[in-house]
Amino acid sequence: MDMTDARWRKSTYSGTNGGSCVEVADNLTGVVLVRDTKDRDGGTLAFTPASWAGFVELAKEIGPTA
Repeated sequence: MDMTDARWRKSTYSGTNGGSCVEVADNLTGVVLVRDTKDRDGGTLAFTPASWAGFVELAKEIGPTA
C-alpha cells in the first residue's frame, strides 16, 4: 500500500509526556491508517472508513479509561 500521501495527525487524547500516542491518516481514499507514534516504522493498521467510524463511535460511548 502506498502511504506517501498520508497526512498523519496525533490523537487529541495524546499527552506531551511521550506516552500512549496514536496517529491517524484518514485522507486516503477507501482506507484509514493508524500507527503508534513511538514506533512509526513498526507497522500500520488499515481499516475501512466504515469500520473506523464504528470504532470511533464505540470509543466515544465507552469514554477514556485513564
